[in-house]
Amino acid sequence: MIELSPAQRRAFRAQAHHLNPVVSVAGNGLTPAVLKEIDHALQAHELIKVRIYGDDRSLRESILTSICTELGASAVQHIGKTLIIWREKREQEVTRTSSTDRPKKPLAKAKSAKALSSHRGIASLKKKAGAKKDYWFAAPGKGPRRQSDDA
Repeated sequence: MIELSPAQRRAFRAQAHHLNPVVSVAGNGLTPAVLKEIDHALQAHELIKVRIYGDDRSLRESILTSICTELGASAVQHIGKTLIIWREKREQEVTRTSSTDRPKKPLAKAKSAKALSSHRGIASLKKKAGAKKDYWFAAPGKGPRRQSDDA
């Protein structure tokens, strides 16, 4: 667990004032999945709030100490059911492949009008009755309007 000076603690409390809790600890307690989520949140944000649902103050204190010791973080504040925790971002062990290292997909060949017409039907290439233009494909709302019987 990292110890913070009072000035650092005060600065982190001021920064965390507007934050919302990103992780909640409920009835199952501090499970490995919850610890993993707290670890991911600390890696992403450095300073987080954790909400603990439970009325036992000593349980909340023990959860705070276990989070800090297992994840190498420091406790900034414990007020009510909200914990404020800080940990400096760690270096990524696994280097991700950049976009230039990834193999590129081959470009798709453009289909000819003949191939498209055989797929969609020859009717899409013919001039529609009453249409002002030739339409290659029947676009929604672009074809000729139908007269309703009410008119």
